[in-house]
Amino acid sequence: MKKEDKHFSEMMRPDGVRDPYQNYDAWFSKQDINRLSKKAQEAEAFFRRTGITFNVYGQADAEERLIPFDLVPRILSNTEWSKLSRGIEQRVRAINAFLHDIYNRQEILRAGVVPVDLIANNEAFLPQMMDFTPAGGVYTHIVGTDIVRTGEDEFYVLEDNARTPSGVSYMLENRETMLQMFPELFSKIRVQRVSDYPKNLRRSLEASAPPGVQGRPCVVVLTPGIHNSAYYEHSFLADQMGVELVEGHDLRVVDGNIAMRTTRGYKVIDVIYRRVDDEFLDPLTFNPQSMLGVPGIMDVYRAGNITITNAPGTGVADDKAIYSYVPEIVEFYTGEKAILKNVQTHRCSQPDTLKFVLENLKDLVVKEVHGSGGYGMLVGPAASKKEIADFAEKLKAKPANYIAQPTLSLSTVPILTDAGLAPRHVDLRPFALVSPNAIDIVPGGLTRVALTEGSLVVNSSQGGGTKDTWVLEG
Repeated sequence: MKKEDKHFSEMMRPDGVRDPYQNYDAWFSKQDINRLSKKAQEAEAFFRRTGITFNVYGQADAEERLIPFDLVPRILSNTEWSKLSRGIEQRVRAINAFLHDIYNRQEILRAGVVPVDLIANNEAFLPQMMDFTPAGGVYTHIVGTDIVRTGEDEFYVLEDNARTPSGVSYMLENRETMLQMFPELFSKIRVQRVSDYPKNLRRSLEASAPPGVQGRPCVVVLTPGIHNSAYYEHSFLADQMGVELVEGHDLRVVDGNIAMRTTRGYKVIDVIYRRVDDEFLDPLTFNPQSMLGVPGIMDVYRAGNITITNAPGTGVADDKAIYSYVPEIVEFYTGEKAILKNVQTHRCSQPDTLKFVLENLKDLVVKEVHGSGGYGMLVGPAASKKEIADFAEKLKAKPANYIAQPTLSLSTVPILTDAGLAPRHVDLRPFALVSPNAIDIVPGGLTRVALTEGSLVVNSSQGGGTKDTWVLEG
């Protein structure tokens, strides 16, 4: 495979193949490309049969699409993963401490580390969470940390997904597919398992149940329904954990608890893994038009009779303006320097910064503060003059809605093409499970890959694909 000049290749170095890929390269060199292409078609057919799709919002028919899957794994050494997992754990601990502080004593605001207005004017901040601490002190039970790489030892966090991070089902299905298609590879190369995630997720959720629960806590997954873009994942995780998948109309308040409707009447539940946004969670507290949530659930929650994961109001921690302060947040709560770096971030709410961003749009990536999925962003180097001019008007109209970052030289990993292997840019979303007594990080995570040559946008909604991520055993 030809190594690109400008970008760090995770497989190749100038004098040959990097260590983590040595065994894979030896195997690949003996393979017939036509056979591998057929395997890729088999994988696509498997995903189609299984129903592993997502919805594309903003299109007239909100069409369902298959997420493209690439057969070449992304491989990390145990040493590389050790650094990453330590950095993720440190970051997750700090974010949880930050949320507890913001909704209680607000010491970080009094110390002037984070500006008060970034919280006071933040639409993700929920006054209803003030002076309340969830069971076990955990706010972010499931965190997806988006990480990119620019060099041998250069890892950067792009964003922290602390609300309802998605993608773990694709990570699990990608591994299952690879195990079925290339069992001989896994006998040659020792790869750390990811299949324990559903069991660990359930255990972590149960450990976060309210105090005083008798017997095994009852856990459910709350979904907005089949029209949600991540519905496949909701049903997949409920099935894998062996718990009920419910919608808002299946739940109600009964004697100060939340109970779900069953064929034998209503059964009290203890933990809700919710995939419904804050705004729609309780029509009595938030959006009165919501048909997706449970009327009165916030009263039950504040009384300590239900655990909601992730806690309402966690979005204030993955706001992209707050993101720029995470290194200071880490140091404030842990007393340590951040192990993982942030990308330099320009906050467009500041007049001087806005002027700089407007003058340099062609070189920057600009994102909505509350955006996700690759929507509402501008990738300057890939944008036309008209797109840049149009975006500049949006920026001027609502500068506080945006942050800007330099375009990073993202690492590449190989994908399979008709001509063999070709480099493409990637990011990584590892998943951390947080309970009162432990943080468990699945070895690897979801690798998203930009399938278009030269593209830096990896989101599935923008045409990206996924890969199996291998963390080698020690």
